[in-house]
Amino acid sequence: MRIRAGFDITYECPAPASAVLTLNVHPSRRDDLLTPDTLSNDRGAAMGQYLDSFGNICIRVLLPAGSTTFSSDFLIKDTGLPDRVLPDAKLTTVEALPDDVMLYLLGSRYCETDRMSEFAWSMFGSTPPGWARVQRIVDYTHDRIKFGYPHARATRTAWEAHEEGLGVCRDFAHLAVTLCRCMSVPARYCTGYLGDIGIPPVDAPMDFSAWFEAYLDGEWHTFDARHNTPRIGRILIARGRDATDTAIATTYGTANLTGFKVVTDEV
Repeated sequence: MRIRAGFDITYECPAPASAVLTLNVHPSRRDDLLTPDTLSNDRGAAMGQYLDSFGNICIRVLLPAGSTTFSSDFLIKDTGLPDRVLPDAKLTTVEALPDDVMLYLLGSRYCETDRMSEFAWSMFGSTPPGWARVQRIVDYTHDRIKFGYPHARATRTAWEAHEEGLGVCRDFAHLAVTLCRCMSVPARYCTGYLGDIGIPPVDAPMDFSAWFEAYLDGEWHTFDARHNTPRIGRILIARGRDATDTAIATTYGTANLTGFKVVTDEV
């Protein structure tokens, strides 16, 4: 299948402000692109590209004073298959983990493993290790948090999402990632496009989405605590420890988001 995806995002700055944008398709999906994934802006601002330590494509730009709109519009091919479900996938013991995976067992800015470890073991310690344990964590997170765009708060941590019982997709991902790490399952936060493909129409504006990956049986597997069902057409943008590493924009100076439109549709 083919998917058209892209965005128009506008920032208003009272004075020039530096920014790092993480909005390009992840290198792991570059071979699937049917048209270039080109990021442009309507002010002619110079943009430089680099790969961060997690392998995400980042764009450096100096936002000029006034309004600047960043845009992208591309076609990408996809298998059209839902997320894989492998219930027999086993837990990889800590001593057998690759060195570069160990990072995803540690606490991070939004994932307070130190605050949630005792609770996690009391809740999930009796669940068979492996896929069943991660799925139990996903089920719990899905039931624990009530989704709603008005509940969004950029500073909410996994612990706070658990206690408040409210949040958006990033809060579902943060809580599930934290509980997995507490149970010695490496987990990393993901952000990208997820269209309403293969499901009934959704009466809400399109947005970027957050999910997570858990390391089982020697490879990474996709889980989505918000939707808690295999979905079609995920287009990865970035991975990291949590939302800090995958923010679509990190600004150094005042930059107010004044326009936001995301498109991701099956062609």
